[in-house]
Amino acid sequence: MEISIEVVLFLILASGFAGFVDSIAGGGGLIQLPSLLISMPNTAPSILLGTNKLPSFLGTLGATASYLRKVKPDFKLAFAMAIPAFIGSGLGASVATRIPKEAFRPIILVLLIVVAIYTWRKKELGLAENFRFARHHQVGLGVIAGLVIGFYDGIFGPGTGSFLMLILVALLGFAFLQASVTAKIVNLATNLGAIMVFGFNSQIMWMLGLTMAIGNITGGFLGARWAVKGGSGLIRKVFLVVTTILIVRLGYDTFFRI
Repeated sequence: MEISIEVVLFLILASGFAGFVDSIAGGGGLIQLPSLLISMPNTAPSILLGTNKLPSFLGTLGATASYLRKVKPDFKLAFAMAIPAFIGSGLGASVATRIPKEAFRPIILVLLIVVAIYTWRKKELGLAENFRFARHHQVGLGVIAGLVIGFYDGIFGPGTGSFLMLILVALLGFAFLQASVTAKIVNLATNLGAIMVFGFNSQIMWMLGLTMAIGNITGGFLGARWAVKGGSGLIRKVFLVVTTILIVRLGYDTFFRI
């Protein structure tokens, strides 16, 4: 498939901005996937979904490495969530072409509105750790959340970072900064699971995906450094902005797009 240099440059820039936003508070898919859909309208959506996962994975990997230099995540919880998230994402990707995305939009829209309102009203939410459960309950809830969110990421995607952050902050009691790096580790697993399934079914444009990864890695690295400097307060603000934009986008797709 021949792609013009203008389209490639546009996708690199879009991927860079997506990586920057995603590394701070999630929501990179809100930018990167629509950019692929807009610039390559004649390409099968399943191929664009698969291609989108490659720069997302590599950009998240770079952002995670940058975070780990300054922030220590809860590795036990992260891996406890990552394993079922990997499995769930693979399952979701395997049925991504069989279930209409329109069926998910109203449900996800309502959930994101609840997320935004709850975070906005709870101004102290995520500014400091406030654990609510015993350790074994915390890990158990993380395993369930990882599986469900992983499946969602494989089959649909938008809002995955927001849901991971909400589970870690609002339910489990982490501060936004530590939740962000923990969510990145889980998100690595969901992306990898989807990549394996999409790749096995020849649904990834590898050269384009790797080229876009240049932008995503760069943006992710810069965003992670900015997030570490700004702390949980900055991440909370970006989280609210990204979630609000995602609500507007899904609302438009649900009620106005023919």
